Amino acid sequence: MNDFLPVSREDMQKRGWEQLDFIIVSGDAYVDHPSFGTAVIGRVLESRGFKVGIIPQPDWKNKDSYKKLGKPKLAFLVTSGNIDSMVNHYTTAKKTRKDDLYSPGGKSGFRPDRATMVYSRKLKELYSDVPIILGGIEASLRRFAHFDYWSSKVRRSILLDAKADIIVYGMGERQIIEIAEALDSGLPIGEITFIKGTVYKTKDKQRPYEPLWLPHYDEIIASKKKYAQSFMIQYTNMDSINGKPLVEPYNNYWVVQNPPSDSMSNIELDDVYALPYTRSYHPMYEKAGGIPAIKEVKHSIISNRGCFGSCNFCALTFHQGRKVQSRSHASIIRETEEITKDPEFKGYIHDVGGPTANFRHSACKKQEKHGVCPDKQCMFPEPCSQLIVEHRDYLELLRKMRNMPGIKKVFIRSGLRYDYLIYDKDDTFFKELCEHHISGQLKIAPEHVSPKVLEKMGKPGRKVYDRFVNKYHKINRDLGKNQFLVPYLMSSHPGSTLKEAVELAEYLRDIGYTPEQVQDFYPTPGTMSTCMFYTGIDPRNMSEVYIPSDPHEKAMQRALIQYKKPQNYRLVKEALLKAGRNDLIGFGKNCLIKPEGDQKGGKKAYGDQRKKRQTGKKKTNKRR
Repeated sequence: MNDFLPVSREDMQKRGWEQLDFIIVSGDAYVDHPSFGTAVIGRVLESRGFKVGIIPQPDWKNKDSYKKLGKPKLAFLVTSGNIDSMVNHYTTAKKTRKDDLYSPGGKSGFRPDRATMVYSRKLKELYSDVPIILGGIEASLRRFAHFDYWSSKVRRSILLDAKADIIVYGMGERQIIEIAEALDSGLPIGEITFIKGTVYKTKDKQRPYEPLWLPHYDEIIASKKKYAQSFMIQYTNMDSINGKPLVEPYNNYWVVQNPPSDSMSNIELDDVYALPYTRSYHPMYEKAGGIPAIKEVKHSIISNRGCFGSCNFCALTFHQGRKVQSRSHASIIRETEEITKDPEFKGYIHDVGGPTANFRHSACKKQEKHGVCPDKQCMFPEPCSQLIVEHRDYLELLRKMRNMPGIKKVFIRSGLRYDYLIYDKDDTFFKELCEHHISGQLKIAPEHVSPKVLEKMGKPGRKVYDRFVNKYHKINRDLGKNQFLVPYLMSSHPGSTLKEAVELAEYLRDIGYTPEQVQDFYPTPGTMSTCMFYTGIDPRNMSEVYIPSDPHEKAMQRALIQYKKPQNYRLVKEALLKAGRNDLIGFGKNCLIKPEGDQKGGKKAYGDQRKKRQTGKKKTNKRR
């Protein structure tokens, strides 16, 4: 069994270490698995000879909690963990979540709101002379001025609010090694301004080389139009080859973003995933019941990074980028062999994928030399003529895996782009997907059916989805399988009025499907949809966008998707009346709900009947 990285002075002493080079402070519990950023960065630094320790989930109110490993020689590395701390704590309705899958026993309360900022400020207070480097999704998506949904205002770059020195944005392995080597050579943190994939602050206006200037922060908070313009400059400069340095001015500093880090090669990615992870949570959590987040990924494999699908509500463009990077088959086979040695392994690989499971290569050959196109997308509104559509490499990989000793089944559970799949003229992968890699149902994400909403989402039209559905059912019939589709749907996305919400409800009526869950649009930092939500402007063309921001209207849109549920009756009826769709209230086959009031000799309202029945049952039980 491999050793965990040190989490205490005792661990350091066992290794004969008096001082660490780097200390990682994380909002997550310590899980030493390649699906967890803290583990990856720690192992990467360790592989280069640096001494690394971890302070997982410090008691942010107790300064001694930050001192448990002493003062690092080179820097503190701060992250909120795998998930944004605000998303981790609050639902879309801003209600507090009761659980935290990345904490002991799945309980909440082990990290503060805005964890990255809280940790960084405290460390700067305690160790003012030690560099602080921010990383992870929370810092990555807040590197410039950003709309903060939870406080309903535009906040400054987290680099300034956290009083940190550098942000590593994106996945970070290459950047952290370059920073570590620069610090180890004696270079001051203020001089490390040349590394791609990083953000720094400076008072020297001449330091960034030939940059693009974003609007001043004061302009951004004063004008939503300026905010949208700033966002679009950032959006079109997210490529390592053609991206430019970006500068956001503040009164006392310039916040400078260097272009994204270059894509990692197969060999580099393979090296990252071959590091000596224990593939489990630290034993100190055993008494609390472990860390629930490990369950879904322990027997899953990450095969790629990046996504050229570029949905507007997804932050991947700003974090992992649009260029796909993949591991080699040999690397994935080795990890599969390692998984089969786990005593808990039952023969089932739960997933082989990434942000988009069926993307295993760049969208086109041009990207390798010239980078991604800044002014158009690969798959929207139509697939680019240069798009390479094929699944041969992925199919070959899956065939190798499912024929390995000890493997009963290899599932695909991470996102499949159904539009990319349907564009493939060769049905071989589609057929083998249905035959070998689905466990009774396939989850996909059409998100909506209204052309108006899909256009704002950056998703393909309904006809593409209908083609996929028809082919999926035909293939399953031919295979003699009774497998289902579970579509993910989103309510209240920018551009969705009650009219479009009703259109989605009618579609669900026609296919006879009632979703168990509905995802309300969540305006997280770093997405084009969030820019629309805050500004009411589509930054692509500066046109006005309807925003369903009123909580009651959002409740109606959500209820329409689950119109069959009795508890939603009142909201659905109100929505239909407001939308002028009285025709959908009645007894006809196309109606969504029945009329309220007396019907056929004294029947009460649909919702009231249910209440009365429940009340009657309670009284009967009491008499008994």
